[in-house]
Amino acid sequence: MKVAPFVMGLCLTTAVVNAAAEEKFKVCADPLNPPYSTQKQDGFENKIADLFAKKLGQSVEYTWFAQRIGFIRNTLNAPVNEREVDSKNFKCDVVMGVPDGDDLTLTTKPYYQSTYVLLIAKGRGYDDIKDAAQLPALPLEKQNTLKIAMFDRGPGTTWLQKNGLLDQGVSYQSMSGDSENNAAMQIDTDLKAKKIDMVILWGPMAAYVIAQSPENSYTVIPMQSTPAIKFDFAMAMGVRKSDKDRKEILDKLISENTTEIQAIMESYHIPLVSITKP
Repeated sequence: MKVAPFVMGLCLTTAVVNAAAEEKFKVCADPLNPPYSTQKQDGFENKIADLFAKKLGQSVEYTWFAQRIGFIRNTLNAPVNEREVDSKNFKCDVVMGVPDGDDLTLTTKPYYQSTYVLLIAKGRGYDDIKDAAQLPALPLEKQNTLKIAMFDRGPGTTWLQKNGLLDQGVSYQSMSGDSENNAAMQIDTDLKAKKIDMVILWGPMAAYVIAQSPENSYTVIPMQSTPAIKFDFAMAMGVRKSDKDRKEILDKLISENTTEIQAIMESYHIPLVSITKP
């Protein structure tokens, strides 16, 4: 059944008024997950949360929980008082970064799309690599010296396998549970220690690693998606599946603040590609 445009507008306006009546913009976030979020609130997701809260006349309130299995259950879907049956008062209301179409949440329209990159430390004998396709074409003796990091659940692992380089891969867990280092921090440490020479890394994480070293320390090569392996993904915000009003509010904020969001992302030097829907 089609809904008249003025009725839809009325529903959205009511939702915005209700949201503005709330005092807090309640965010579920990892306290140690640069460049996304930190307890110091200096990640790009923190900055976008600040922007949205100001637009709504609210202040940001965080529920901190490590980004691992059980994150949504212990934050977004967790009532403040666990003894209250059918509680409508939850610890937090918004996850600032989830994959578009995430199964565990109701997702907003995407607000950015990034891609995995091949990040190569300079001065390690691979400065002539300008395309990932050159790696499997290297002489066998040079291939055998490769130390290339990838994640246990990521397209980098698939790419290495398809190109006969899996034996040269150094595997990392995407969710380590480490209270002192997130995955990007560990990759940065290991690159500097020469435990690895290169990594197939998600764009925002690569931007963080690059920012921790002097300029021109790395060669950055965007990985190209193919029908067999997808490297670029759209990211959205997540709310509870029943929270359709809040999704509409966030969709409106994303649409109306595209320029400001883009500026925040670019200030963190995150590689961005055009947002596409599947």
